[in-house]
Amino acid sequence: MRMESKTVKPYNKNESSKKEEVAEMFDNISKRYDFLNHFLSLGIDKLWRKRAIIMLGEISPKRILDMATGTGDFAIAALKLNPEEVIGVDISQGMLDVGIEKMKRKGVDGIVRMKLGDSENLPFEDHYFDGLTVGFGVRNYENLEKGLGEMLRVIRPEGKTIILEFSKPKKFPVKHLFNFYSKHIIPFLGKKISKDGRAYEYLPESVAAFPEGNDFMEIMRKVGYKNVKARKVSGGIATIYSGDK
Repeated sequence: MRMESKTVKPYNKNESSKKEEVAEMFDNISKRYDFLNHFLSLGIDKLWRKRAIIMLGEISPKRILDMATGTGDFAIAALKLNPEEVIGVDISQGMLDVGIEKMKRKGVDGIVRMKLGDSENLPFEDHYFDGLTVGFGVRNYENLEKGLGEMLRVIRPEGKTIILEFSKPKKFPVKHLFNFYSKHIIPFLGKKISKDGRAYEYLPESVAAFPEGNDFMEIMRKVGYKNVKARKVSGGIATIYSGDK
């Protein structure tokens, strides 16, 4: 029987919820987030997104929602599919502000819109989107099942959801290298550059607590996703999950 994962919060304040702390954390690191994200992942995250977008392209989506969009990297990657509309939703206004400026610089702000929103209460009608993406965001949800259910609600029948999330490598040497890198190198460099030490200590903690692999696929099926699949990338450092409505 699957063990319930404990709630891991960025700052572990008694008086605030995980949702509030996640928003605060991303507001704090928003100005340095893009640099750190690509620097600490050695640029591999871009390849993962490309692979995920190819999978979403199987349904030729015209309306795409990118949840936990951050500064909009996944939303930008989705433009390869020639959609008519992409909406990026995030809980952090600081991240969205950086993303809005990025869209303007790239000249895609007419297609990609950035919107403040909560994964558990999306401001969209049922069946509005053809496809949905989430990059490294679902482990930050306060209520995972409710967030996944809202995502399912807003995509059309036979629409597709693609979720890219960190996982825990199981095989030597990737397992040992990743554990050392995530527990020691990422927090050290993250603190030096972002000036928020807890943000990059929270990263490995949240990955460790996340119900990955079969456990996460079980939750997706429980919520109502069909044809749930998982594809490991880079030796299991991350996993691309897909599910249909």
